[in-house]
Amino acid sequence: MSFESTLPLGAPELMRVSVFKRYLDELTPIDESDAQQLPPSLVQDLRRFAEHGRRTEPLEVLAASVRHLCSVVVHLQESQRVLPLTLFPRQRLAHCPLPLPELLQLPLQSLQVLHVEPAVLRPPGDPQRGLVKALHLYHPLPVLSWEFALRGAREQLLPEIAGYAAYRASAVLDLRPLPVPQTLRHCVRRLQRETTSLRDLAEWPGMDRALASRLLNALYLQAGLIVSRSHPAADTDRWF
Repeated sequence: MSFESTLPLGAPELMRVSVFKRYLDELTPIDESDAQQLPPSLVQDLRRFAEHGRRTEPLEVLAASVRHLCSVVVHLQESQRVLPLTLFPRQRLAHCPLPLPELLQLPLQSLQVLHVEPAVLRPPGDPQRGLVKALHLYHPLPVLSWEFALRGAREQLLPEIAGYAAYRASAVLDLRPLPVPQTLRHCVRRLQRETTSLRDLAEWPGMDRALASRLLNALYLQAGLIVSRSHPAADTDRWF
């Protein structure tokens, strides 16, 4: 996939996938010195996931944006339309032309990344000049990252927290703003008291391998996960 800036400022917010792909195919490559390109470190981060012929997943782009504190717009394929999702990790906000309840009702596991580019919009209150949309279409990024981690396509740990490791939830993590099911709420509270491996976490009541990985990814994106590589409980995922 390509990561260069493409869409003009006045482009429609929602278009058909076929039109969007044709538009991308007709673009002239942008010069490497263009200031509107994504930072090289972020591009390399995203290309890790696009290797081996697989698609980059929305959660992977979200994690990279948060890790690099870089505002991007992710063009997602939802059925036959293109849904632009703009991420503002510094402000912990996201913009989407859909209201938050409607966005969260989408089948998040089937959304596919079509294109990633620098954000054109600006968050509310940003001192830089730029386009700011209606305030009700700016959504809390922690809620979106939580939902994408638990309901998106990815069922494996993100690379940054995978490998030989043990995990613990931060004692100051505030779950109140998040839509946390009761079973997971109990797991998080237990994780705040003890350190465990992915293997052991998957064996807790109500958990399995996929859900344990999803929960750890979700906690990581909330900056609420402590990863230890030297703890006695550290283990690899070799049992799979």
